[in-house]
Amino acid sequence: MAAVLLLGLAGCGRTGDPREPLRIAPALTFEAVGDDPDDPAIWVHPQDPARSLILGTNKAQAPNGALVVYGVDGRIRQTISGLDRPNNADIAKNFTLGGEVVDLVVVTERNQSRLRTFLIPRDGGGLRDVSDLDGLRVFAGERDREAAPMGIAMYREFAIVSRKTGPSGRYLWQYRLRDNGAGKVRAEKVREFGNFAGRPGSEDEIEAVAVDAELGFVYYSDENAGVRKYHADPAHPDAGRELAFFATSGFRMQREGIAIYPTAPGQGYLLVTDQIPGGTRYVVYRREGEVGSPHDHSKVLAILSGGADSTDGIEATAQSLGPAFAEGILVAMNSGARNFLGFRGADIRRAIESRRR
Repeated sequence: MAAVLLLGLAGCGRTGDPREPLRIAPALTFEAVGDDPDDPAIWVHPQDPARSLILGTNKAQAPNGALVVYGVDGRIRQTISGLDRPNNADIAKNFTLGGEVVDLVVVTERNQSRLRTFLIPRDGGGLRDVSDLDGLRVFAGERDREAAPMGIAMYREFAIVSRKTGPSGRYLWQYRLRDNGAGKVRAEKVREFGNFAGRPGSEDEIEAVAVDAELGFVYYSDENAGVRKYHADPAHPDAGRELAFFATSGFRMQREGIAIYPTAPGQGYLLVTDQIPGGTRYVVYRREGEVGSPHDHSKVLAILSGGADSTDGIEATAQSLGPAFAEGILVAMNSGARNFLGFRGADIRRAIESRRR
């Protein structure tokens, strides 16, 4: 299926109740992954933003499970198959491997209870596997669903990993990624953390994880309860303390993907997916919190509706991806069509600001 460029913004010029959804139109429809799309990640080309990459997972059992690599036109550039139910993906920038500074995409491989790492060449060419397969095992000593990795977010060289189920207080595990000495990547556990409102083994779960690397925070969706916030640095004196618990009401379905869209240093928006069949919504909160209370994210700034179906993972950047996405992009999983949708950052920002005037 060919990628399709569409109109940008529809009906966002009026002010009013921030809980009245504003319609935004996708600017880009990605080619389908084939089976079951899940989570996107965005890699920005260091010299030519128009040659940036969008990476998404095809969440299927091996051999169909795959990491799918797109250009910013929504067309598939590369498919790395043979993964065993890859779930979520994120980018590790400026990672030292084999004496060189490189960028990686890191993927959770659920059925194998491990991570997978792929090197992104500086020119954005073909990715290659740099996984130390035995050295990337996660949730050691856990069993069944408690050993099944789901979400992932990178903070520097640290991978924060969620799983299909787990106990409150230690639901998420954090790992430091390292060179294994032979040009491959391995992982070392550094901490367990994360409150959880549900019951282990129930349908309640935590999947979506997002890191604000600039401010040093990690957010995750406790899907039937709200969004939780912690320090991302495992060495922080308050690393184990929950800083915020918000998005606790106003959702019609589960809280899923989380994305951060900066507008200035330390400022911007947190977007949280309301996973509605046939009409996903994105609930917007203030990234920097309230004046004098940086961990107060309770105020809803706007709700955006973009036509995606039962959206799980989302990712955003405000960096330019070339002329078509000069103010960045929001990429959202689109379940029914088995693909992803791309929304212009300029349209996202304009819609939100129309509610704030």
